[in-house]
Amino acid sequence: MSQLKNKRICQIVLVAILTGLLCMNGRCDVNKPIKSQLEPVFPTQSKATLRMVLAGASDRAILAAGPLAHLVTFTDELFRSDGTMRDVYPVLAVVASSSGAREVEAASAALAKFATIPAPPVIRIDRDVDGVSALVQTVLESGLGRISGYARTMATELVMLRRERETLFENFRVLEDAFRARNWEPASEIFAHDPFVDPKDEGIGRLMRESWVEQLLPVSSFGVSGFALHFRNAAKGSGEVIVTLDYVESGEGVAEWIVPFSDLAADWNFFSLPKACDGSPRTLRLRVSANGAEPPAPSLGHPIASRRYAARARSLHGDLDHRPLAIKIYAGVPGVRPTALPNSIAPSALMSGRRIEDYRLPLDALRAVADVSVSPIVPDFQTIRFLEHEDAIVCHPLPAGISAGAIANVVAPGTVRFAARATIDHPEGKPALVGFLLAPSAANLRSEIAVLEREGTARRSAYFSGWRDIVAGESASINIMLDAPTQRTMNLVILSRAKGDSVDFSWLKVFDFRLVRHFDVEPRGEASHGQ
Repeated sequence: MSQLKNKRICQIVLVAILTGLLCMNGRCDVNKPIKSQLEPVFPTQSKATLRMVLAGASDRAILAAGPLAHLVTFTDELFRSDGTMRDVYPVLAVVASSSGAREVEAASAALAKFATIPAPPVIRIDRDVDGVSALVQTVLESGLGRISGYARTMATELVMLRRERETLFENFRVLEDAFRARNWEPASEIFAHDPFVDPKDEGIGRLMRESWVEQLLPVSSFGVSGFALHFRNAAKGSGEVIVTLDYVESGEGVAEWIVPFSDLAADWNFFSLPKACDGSPRTLRLRVSANGAEPPAPSLGHPIASRRYAARARSLHGDLDHRPLAIKIYAGVPGVRPTALPNSIAPSALMSGRRIEDYRLPLDALRAVADVSVSPIVPDFQTIRFLEHEDAIVCHPLPAGISAGAIANVVAPGTVRFAARATIDHPEGKPALVGFLLAPSAANLRSEIAVLEREGTARRSAYFSGWRDIVAGESASINIMLDAPTQRTMNLVILSRAKGDSVDFSWLKVFDFRLVRHFDVEPRGEASHGQ
């Protein structure tokens, strides 16, 4: 019987301790905020002061001299004068008399008001006070006692984290109130060229399509988080405006924006950076180009004295005489649009540590275009030829097969984008399909084209743009965006095929070839600027 009784007491103690581990340190009053009650408890607290046994005040004389003296808390010591619990952890209660039992029952009812504190199980020790007390002491001061101490410390740490969280939120609220009170903007305008319309302006849209327009920013690069360009009007056709930003000293690219015409507003358009320019101060160069139909023309500012910070292009243009682009430059929080601007555009690609080069196909290469058509029909006229005065290539489709003109070794390593324009150069020309193929320089081009005709897709070593419908009287823009830069020099093949049963007057003309490549450069910008 004695062994069964001791086993039952151990089970009660174990259940009490494990139940307490699932609860917080019950020192809080549910009617008061937690922040005003809890105080940090240091984890170095010894087991001798960790009181986990509750007893009635009437049993003080019996238990004060026993083995539980350093573990017991009496009912008259459980609560402070303000109603909060003292620094105790009552996981079980012991009763040695009837009056003590009543006091423990009253204390348990008071503990029930705390939603996180379970009522401690009661063990009667009146028949063998010393024996049961020694057994309870052994269980509580074993490893379970240490685990309960860790749980108590964790609960205190959670309370401290909650305090820090509340303090952090309060600081955020103070900052928000300060921003609202001072009307601060997340991005500050540090420089601006306002748009100016001269009655003699012709517009620089043609320059953007034929080459590019570039300008040096008249501010240091450090801290720049974005800029805004003003466009005079919205474009009616389809195409893309390509904006690049790089460092002059090293040629390293910062970012590139490829924006469809439809996404540009006839107003200020903010081009954001996900990260502000850092490092030593350097000179930023902005370059704007376009492909497709008539692009929207950027506005120009008032004439300035310094030609260095005026807009310029490859060819001379009267509008660019000592006039900069209409631009606003911002510093502040990256990626945040200034509230005064109606439109924001994120970069299409970040070019950190790489250089961007926009290059055209040389005329000598265009003149050397070769006929690599794959067709069962032998035409009685020249289907592939170069138009000398238009810098264009004609690729007339045949009723069957694919007409193809190859330009050898013109796609440089690192090329990531290719663009061109195509049209049917005859008012009565029948519709046709046009496409482009980038193939390795050592490849058999007729074999590559035969695979494309037979399977509808190119080999893994080549890049195919897909087929595009071309009709008479309309100019279409064809773009190839590669998943990764080319690793070696490649051939460019212009493809055409019939769309319907007839190819009468389908003089397909392809022109305005433009390629963009990226390549790594040494990070020498800071050293060169320092010198």
